[in-house]
Amino acid sequence: MEQEHQRAVTRACIQVALLLLQHGAESTVVVQMAQRLGVALGVESVECALTANAIVLTTLSEQHCITTTRKNSDKGINMQMVTDVQRIVIAVEHKLYDLEMTQQKLNRLKPLKYPPMLVVGMIGLSCASFAHLSGGDWVICVITFFASAVGMFVRQVLSKLHYNALIVFAMTSFVSSLISGLSLKYQWGNDPQVALASSVLLLVPGFPLINSLADILKGYINMGIGRWTVATILTFGACLGIVFALSMMNISTWGH
Repeated sequence: MEQEHQRAVTRACIQVALLLLQHGAESTVVVQMAQRLGVALGVESVECALTANAIVLTTLSEQHCITTTRKNSDKGINMQMVTDVQRIVIAVEHKLYDLEMTQQKLNRLKPLKYPPMLVVGMIGLSCASFAHLSGGDWVICVITFFASAVGMFVRQVLSKLHYNALIVFAMTSFVSSLISGLSLKYQWGNDPQVALASSVLLLVPGFPLINSLADILKGYINMGIGRWTVATILTFGACLGIVFALSMMNISTWGH
């Protein structure tokens, strides 16, 4: 294999790994997809090392190694991007795409996102549904809907302004708790604590926590600890926002 072709294969492999890692795939999937693509495109093997903020990848062909590194930046969880990348790799394995077509397909990938206001409305409905399942009456459900919807809107605005994730989570939980805390302060509804708890469920970092556990169990200890640490810090930020909101409303106890 010519070295120029191997370099192109290496670039395609690390682009696949980077796209998957940036959009929330677990480490095993990232490494396996990069390796499968490299082998399908003709190299003997692909070695991939992951860290929280970088990827190091090496391809081996005819006893010649090429190593490259890319910086990783979180672009948000998006399973559509993960699925599209996997489809491209599978198509290469079935000899449907050559190297040039593969690179073109990877370059054309763009994350699809729902309209912001639709997300706001659906987040409000989902949190209100949790409040209903927890025994809240219609008053609690309405308060939860508005508290979580406004909180999601604040989260979207702050994220667009590129604020630190810890600040985004703290401010979002502060606004949501401030609105839902009114039910606790003035005893609206049958169970005001339900509104306060349900309105901040949109901030639970479930996906990073699941990925961190999966990474640790599958041998990617550093990635698992890194993801778990980020999820823990974000949860801490959400807790700070709740505490500040309750303190502002002079609510000293939360619960019966």
